[in-house]
Amino acid sequence: MNAVSQNDRTGAVSADPQNGAAPSRGDADANAPGLQQFVTFAIGNEEYAVDIMQVREIQAWTEVTVLPNQPAYMRGVLNLRGIIVPIFDLRCRFEQGRTDATNIHVVVIIAVGDRNLGILVDRVSDILKVEYGDIRAVPDLEDGKKRDHIIGLVTAGDRMVALLDTGSLFKSEILEHSTEAADASAA
Repeated sequence: MNAVSQNDRTGAVSADPQNGAAPSRGDADANAPGLQQFVTFAIGNEEYAVDIMQVREIQAWTEVTVLPNQPAYMRGVLNLRGIIVPIFDLRCRFEQGRTDATNIHVVVIIAVGDRNLGILVDRVSDILKVEYGDIRAVPDLEDGKKRDHIIGLVTAGDRMVALLDTGSLFKSEILEHSTEAADASAA
């Protein structure tokens, strides 16, 4: 099921928050109708964002416990105050190579469905406030893989920010596999 719908007249998009995507117009903050906030972060020169309501915590990179037989983009797990959280390398998930993580890298802990997970990024940029009508649809691309994970595009000053659909980016199969391995290592 596609979590995104496009308004053909304006090119604006809305999405289903149950699947990890940005909320629709009806879920907006009561104090700012039509306004949504995103936490933006970078991988190299590219900027991405997730809905601020999905972000649970932002922390500096620390070494993780590596689990066997995991995909390359699954860096390992982190014990976050007694909760085992899988950590994914977003650069590697986008097939741009593995991040050589250092103390300047950041892990953004997000909620996807009923699970928390971490995404390793180069840096967190800022909080972006966006009017729903300013979110543009992703143009049709030949390689649909990358588009599947992006629900829209936003212009912020002179930069373009891709809004991530974390529900599709971290499908339940990926989470189940990493969670089973994390549970086995914790036992």
